Amino acid sequence: MKENPRQQFRWAPHTIGATTVRPKDFDPSETIEATGFYDAWSRLQESTQPLEVGDILESPEGDLRICKYVGMEVANWVVPEPQTAS
Repeated sequence: MKENPRQQFRWAPHTIGATTVRPKDFDPSETIEATGFYDAWSRLQESTQPLEVGDILESPEGDLRICKYVGMEVANWVVPEPQTAS
C-alpha cells in the first residue's frame, strides 16, 4: 500500500466483513510461492519486504487478503460503475 493511504487505513476504525480497496492505492510488488495466505505472510516476514498493515496479498485465482492488526481478512477491488451518457 502506498504510504498516504496506509496512514488513513491504520487509523480508520476496524470494520467487519470484506474490505474494499482501490487499485490506485497499491504498487505491485514481488511474487512469492506459498501454500496459502498465511504461508506467504510468514515467508515475507523473513524477507527484506515484510508485510505491513494495509498490504494486500493476491492469489493466482484473484482472491485478495488485506493485512490488518487482527490478521488477514478478505478484500475486494473497487470496481467503478460504468458511466452512462445522459
